[in-house]
Amino acid sequence: MGMNRRDFLTLAAGAGAIATLPAPAIAKESETRVLRFVPQANLPNLDPVWGTQYVVRNASLLVYDTLFGLSSNLEPKPQMCASYETSADGRVWTFRLRDGLYFHDKEPVRSVDVVASLKRWMARDAMGQVLKDRLDTLEVVNDKQFRVQLQKPFPKLLLALAKPMPNIAVVMPERIANSDPFKQVAEYIGSGPMRFRRDEWVPGSRAVFERFSDYVPREETGDWLAGGKRMELDRIEWQVIPDAATAAAALQSGEVDWWETPIADLVPLLRANGKLRVEIADNLGNVGILRFNHLYPPFNDVRVRRAVAMVVSQDDYMHAVVGSDDALWRPMPSIFTPGTPLYTEAGGEILKGPRHWEEAKKLLAEAGYNGEKIVMLVATDIGITKGQSDVTADLLKRLGMNVDYVATDWGTVGARRAKQDPPSAGGWHIFHTWLAGLDCTTPATNIALRANGRKAWFGWPSSELIQTLIGQWYDAPDLAAERWVAADLNKAAMDFLPYIPTGFFLAYQAWRNNVSGIVKAPFPVFWGVRKQ
Repeated sequence: MGMNRRDFLTLAAGAGAIATLPAPAIAKESETRVLRFVPQANLPNLDPVWGTQYVVRNASLLVYDTLFGLSSNLEPKPQMCASYETSADGRVWTFRLRDGLYFHDKEPVRSVDVVASLKRWMARDAMGQVLKDRLDTLEVVNDKQFRVQLQKPFPKLLLALAKPMPNIAVVMPERIANSDPFKQVAEYIGSGPMRFRRDEWVPGSRAVFERFSDYVPREETGDWLAGGKRMELDRIEWQVIPDAATAAAALQSGEVDWWETPIADLVPLLRANGKLRVEIADNLGNVGILRFNHLYPPFNDVRVRRAVAMVVSQDDYMHAVVGSDDALWRPMPSIFTPGTPLYTEAGGEILKGPRHWEEAKKLLAEAGYNGEKIVMLVATDIGITKGQSDVTADLLKRLGMNVDYVATDWGTVGARRAKQDPPSAGGWHIFHTWLAGLDCTTPATNIALRANGRKAWFGWPSSELIQTLIGQWYDAPDLAAERWVAADLNKAAMDFLPYIPTGFFLAYQAWRNNVSGIVKAPFPVFWGVRKQ
């Protein structure tokens, strides 16, 4: 009998596996002020406004700073701002920058930089676009102060400035922020606690961050993205290791210190090593996503999307992602994160109960599908995307669909999914990803929900009803009203299917015992981390 996947991974993660590691990927230094980190994927760029990849966000949080930061209780707290004032009618907000803010090129941070940065962000981000629609003026008062004047109140303004996804309201120098928001910036200069060493960047292998000596943290204790970002490390080296067994071997041998996303199959092996710690990375978890391209047949027809949803088994998807440990996942017939205030299963029947294969095939035929090729982009270098994609490929074939399984890396998926070209001309039909549970707590932060056509996230769904309900959520005066809207919104989303949630799951992170200060969060928090 052949060796199964788990046996192979266990064997490969042993001492001999590290010999296959290319020399440039793992540094040999052992200074306690240098942390070696294995990120979830290759870092393709460092522009958190242009794109929405989590790996870009995670790196950007080291390099750039934000006006407000989200704390672990999901409250926006002043970060670059020292203070702010709001008019009685909620239409005028005046902000003051704190002292001691400098960019990595040694230039002071000024209000003109903030205004230019916010304008670039508003062109790309969903909440930013809502803000822009309500904006009267965004103006510089002086070098330390800027003002936001609104046509109507926007009570969620601070959340918009603090949220860490999908596009982050980071502050860049004015000359960089004035660039086209639909093109990547060419320079990576922020005012965050670490500066990016572009001269040491080897895409696909390594990214290096070095302490910025002129960064002055806030006085408060650090709490996620709020409070003082006190760096105890002089240098952070991201080592890109796509192969899970090789990453596990590197962690066990001490050649890396922290692995962001160890796969569930290797967790027992890592836990057996007394020099390692393995814990749930984030209690808010993650949400699997099956994303359709709504611009082109067949998935521009809701009947085809519904046919797929009728046979989706979240059990199959989640076992492909987290393995056999059922404590790590739960069904999720919802667009909202389980256990959070807006969670509802209203209208989610299509994802519950027995799967309806014959009905789905009839619906597919009714929609006129006739064997056309389905281009599915598959990031094989990330277990979460690869596992989900394999399930979908099998599911579509069982439905009688012709699957073109395009195996590639996450960076390529990130670039190709942005193309609105027809699938036959370099576009796509389906890709898989995941959202942090944090991002699915509200309609504003769920990037996959927005349905304003070609202005929406990749896939470009168009639903006037969903857009109307999102607007009602923005205007809801209290949590009770938000929950009423959330129920209607979930029903609308489960009927229209801008995407299919494939389930809610928890993930692990692993690090060596000589590293301390690692916290549970939806993103790696490097400030406060020490290495002995």
